[in-house]
Amino acid sequence: MSLLFPALEGPSEQPALQFGDRSLTYAELGAVAGALAERIAGAERVAVWATPALETAVAVVAALRAGVAAVPLNPKSGEKELGHILSDSTPSLVLAAPGDELPLPLRDLERVDVPAALPGGATPTPAPSPSVGDEDPALIVYTSGTTGPPKGAVIPRRAIASTLDALADAWQWTGDDVLVHGLPLFHVHGLVLGILGPLRRGGSVRHLGRFGTEGVARELNGGATMLFGVPTMYHRIAQALAGEPELAKALGRARLLVSGSAALPVHDHERITAATGRRVIERYGMTETLMNTSVRADGEARAGTVGVPLPGVELRLMEEDGSPITSYDSETVGEIQVRGPNLFTGYLNRPDATEAAFTADGWFRTGDMAVRDPDGYVRIVGRKATDLIKSGGYKIGAGEIENALLEHPGVREAAVTGEPDEDLGERIVAWVVPADPQSPPTAEELADHVANRLAPHKRPRVVHHLSALPRNDMGKIMKRALNRD
Repeated sequence: MSLLFPALEGPSEQPALQFGDRSLTYAELGAVAGALAERIAGAERVAVWATPALETAVAVVAALRAGVAAVPLNPKSGEKELGHILSDSTPSLVLAAPGDELPLPLRDLERVDVPAALPGGATPTPAPSPSVGDEDPALIVYTSGTTGPPKGAVIPRRAIASTLDALADAWQWTGDDVLVHGLPLFHVHGLVLGILGPLRRGGSVRHLGRFGTEGVARELNGGATMLFGVPTMYHRIAQALAGEPELAKALGRARLLVSGSAALPVHDHERITAATGRRVIERYGMTETLMNTSVRADGEARAGTVGVPLPGVELRLMEEDGSPITSYDSETVGEIQVRGPNLFTGYLNRPDATEAAFTADGWFRTGDMAVRDPDGYVRIVGRKATDLIKSGGYKIGAGEIENALLEHPGVREAAVTGEPDEDLGERIVAWVVPADPQSPPTAEELADHVANRLAPHKRPRVVHHLSALPRNDMGKIMKRALNRD
C-alpha cells in the first residue's frame, strides 16, 4: 500500500491544519489521528459528521490511516436523505466533534467523539498498519441526487493519490505552499483537494470556517500562497475589490487562485485580473472522477476554459451516435468521456448504475458537454441533461449564453435553459437577476446583446426576471428548479 500522507510518518513541528485559532502540527496530527485510527481499526465503514471544523479533518485522516472507508455527511442534509445514505452505506460508527448534536437518524449508531488533541500526559501510539491496497475504498461520497436518491461513489485510495499528484504537477504544488479556503468538507473539492491535498504535499491548510473576504485577505497577507474557491466566492471577491484595497493586495500576493465546481463567469475573471494583476485558473472534476483537467500554473490562464487533461487522464468528446469528435475547432460540441487512475470504482450497491455510467470500452460518461480549442484546451458549455439546447438544428451550450448575458451591465446573475418549441424544437430561455430591479433590461435588449456577441441563433427567445437564482450548497444553480411550474 502506498502512503497517502508521507509527512505523517516523520512528524515535525511544521503546521498541518489550522481552523480559526485552533491548529495542529504534523506531530500533533500524527498523534491524535493515530490514536483515533487505533480506536476505529477493523470497521468496514465509518460516517463522519463533516462540519467545517478541525475534528472533521482529523476524523478523515484517521479513517484513511486505519484503512477504513469514510462516509462524509453533509450537516445540512434532511432526515430523509440522511436515512437513505445510512441505510445504503451501513456505517458501524459515526465520528463527530464533542458537543455536536446529531440528528435523529444518526442516534442509533455508536458515536465516537473525535479528539482535537491528545489528553494531557497521554503517550502517542503508532497508527495501525492495516492490510489495504491502492484499490481499496478510501471515501464513499454521495452525489447530489438530482435524478433520484443520492448514489454513493466509491473512491479508492489510488484515485486520491493519482489526482493529488497530478495536481501537484499541474500547479507546481509543494510542501512550501499554504492553502486557504472556506469550502464545506463533505465533498471532493473541500475535503480531497482542500484538506488531503496539502497534507499529501507536506504543506499546510488554513480553513476559514466560513468564507469571507476579510478572512481571505488576512490569510493571504499572512503568508498563504494559494486560494481555492467556487464561483460564488470569487463573484463576492470581484464585487468587494473596489472597496477593499487590502483584499486586492492580498490576492496579488497569491501564487495561485483556483476556482472549481462550476464555471466562473468571464466578467468575474476580468474584474479580478484588472484589480489584482492575478488570473484565476479553473479545473474540472466530478465526484466520480475527482479531477480531470486544469489550467496549468505554467500555462495560459485562459478565461472560460478548464485547461487540458491532467497527467494520466485520457479525455475524449463524443457525438450522440457514439462516434468520437476529432476536430478541435472550438465549436463542435460533444460529451466529455474520461478514463484513468482518477476514477471511482463504482456506485455502492448499484451495479446497474455503475454499468450505465461506463461505455463498453471503459470510458466514464460524464454527462458534461464541451468543445476543445486547437491546442487542446477544454471549454465546458453545460450539462447534457440541462444545458445542451437543440434549437433550429443547432447544438447550443447554455454556458456561453450565460457568459454573454453577464457582460450586460444590467444583469447581475443569469441562467439559461431550453423549453419545447414547435418550430425550433427548443427555444432559449434566460432567467435573469437584474442589477437594478426597478429598471430591468428588456427581453429585446438582451436578445440583441447576445446576438451581437455570439450569433443570432443563440439569442434568448424568452426572458424571466427573478430576485435570486436557486443554488445548492456549492453555489451551483439548480436549473431543474427553474423549469418547474
